[in-house]
Amino acid sequence: MDVLETDYLIIGAGASGMAFADTILSETDHEMILVDRRTQPGGHWVDAYPFVELHQPSAYYGVNSLPLGADRIDTSGINAGFYERAGAAEIQQYYRKVLADVFEPSGRIKFQSASDYLGAQNGEHIIQSNLTSRQTLVKVRRVLVDATVTQSTIPARHVPKFDIDDGATLVTPNQLVDIANPKGITVLGAGKTGMDVCVWLLQQGVDPDEITWVRPRDVWMTDRTYAQPLTMAGSMIKFGAAAMQAAAAASDADDYALRMEEQGMMFRVDPTIGAVVNRGATVSRPELTLMRQIERVVRKGYVRAISQTRVIMDDGEIASNPGRVFVDCTAPGLSTTPASTIFEDGKISLHFTTRGVAPWSAALVGCVESLGLTLEEKNRLCPALPRTGDMSGFLNIMRIGLPVENERRAVSELSDWSAKARLNPGRAIPDHMNDPDVQAGFAAMFQNFQPAMENLDRICRPS
Repeated sequence: MDVLETDYLIIGAGASGMAFADTILSETDHEMILVDRRTQPGGHWVDAYPFVELHQPSAYYGVNSLPLGADRIDTSGINAGFYERAGAAEIQQYYRKVLADVFEPSGRIKFQSASDYLGAQNGEHIIQSNLTSRQTLVKVRRVLVDATVTQSTIPARHVPKFDIDDGATLVTPNQLVDIANPKGITVLGAGKTGMDVCVWLLQQGVDPDEITWVRPRDVWMTDRTYAQPLTMAGSMIKFGAAAMQAAAAASDADDYALRMEEQGMMFRVDPTIGAVVNRGATVSRPELTLMRQIERVVRKGYVRAISQTRVIMDDGEIASNPGRVFVDCTAPGLSTTPASTIFEDGKISLHFTTRGVAPWSAALVGCVESLGLTLEEKNRLCPALPRTGDMSGFLNIMRIGLPVENERRAVSELSDWSAKARLNPGRAIPDHMNDPDVQAGFAAMFQNFQPAMENLDRICRPS
C-alpha cells in the first residue's frame, strides 16, 4: 500500500473544496491532498447539463486567486443589464485551469482524481482508486476536511423515486438536448433545474402549449437585480434593507416572503399560489416572464408512476400520450443540512457559514482556519448555518448569520482579508458609501437590526 503524508486531506474537489484549498494555499505554507471521485475538479459542474448557468454573477464564483470571466455586463438576452454568468463548459474549463495554473505549480497540492475516501483506520486515512482499486494510506498532520457535506444531488446522477413503464420516455436535462420531435414535453420538478429547462425550451421556440409543468410545491425566488456586485453593489444594500424591515415586522415566514414580494425583491411564478420552498434560486424578470407563458401546470403532489398513457401522482393522475418526453428535474439540488459544527478537533466540515454562495463560505472558513485561533473562536466566527430549503429555514439562517457578520468585521485580519477577497459579494460596497440610496439602505438596516433579531428569535423558536 502506498503511503502519503499531508497537512490537509480535502475530500471533494467541487466549489467548496477548491475555494478552501485556494485560501489555505495563499494564506499558509501547508500541503494538501484533494480527493475526488471524478476525473477532474469542479464537482457537480463536471456532470452539469449543457445549458445551465450560474444563478449569480461570475464575479464572485470560483476561487479567490483566479477570476472567472471578465466582469462584463451582458447587453442582450435574459441576463441583459446584469453581470455575466458563466455556463457549464466555461466553469469546467475554469476549474481545470485553477488546478493546472495555480494548484499544481505550487508543489503543495496533489489531486487524487477518480478516487474515493474510504474512511479512517487507526487514525490514518484510506483512499482508493476507482480505476485500479489500489489503496493509499494518507497520514494527516493537521486536519481532515469534508467538502462533501453540502454537495448537490444533480439530474445526471439522480435515481428517480417513481416507476417508469416500458415505452415511456424519461430523460435528464443533459439528454434533452438530443431529443428530436417529441410529442409533447412534461417537466417534472418546480426547482431551479425545472425552471432552467422550461426557459431553455421556450428559448428554443417550443410552443408553451406543448409543455406541461408538474410543480408539487411552488418556489420563492430572488430577483437577480438585487444580487449584483461591483458597480451595482448598492443593489445588495437595497435588498438587505428590505429584508431587515420585513424581518422586523413579519408575523411568520410566509408573511416575511409576502412583504419581500410587495417590495419587488422576491417573487413566485404564480403569485396566486402559496409557496414554501426557498433554496436560493435567483432569477431575472425576463426569465420569470417566459416561465409564466406555461399555463399547463399540474399540482397533484409528487409523481409516483409514469406510463405511455398516464402519470400517477399523490393526489390523482393526468393523461399522457405515446411519444411524450418526460424531463426529470426532481433531483433536490443543494442538500439540506442540519445544525452542526464546522470546526472539530482534527476535522473541518464545510457547511455554509455565510448566506451567500458556497465558494465564499468555504474560502472564509479557510481564512479563519489560517489565523491560528482556538476551536471555540473559530466556531464563533464560523457557525454552521442549517439549510432546510424552506422559507422558515431561510429566516433561521438570517437569525444566526446576521449577528456573526458583525463579529467577523471586528477581527482585523479577517476583515482586511475579506475586503480584498474576490469571492466576497460585497467587496465593492465601500466604494458606494457616498451614494444616497446606499446611505439610506444602511440607515434602514441599522434601525431595524435589533427589532429584526428579536422578531426572528420569536419566529424561529421551536414550537
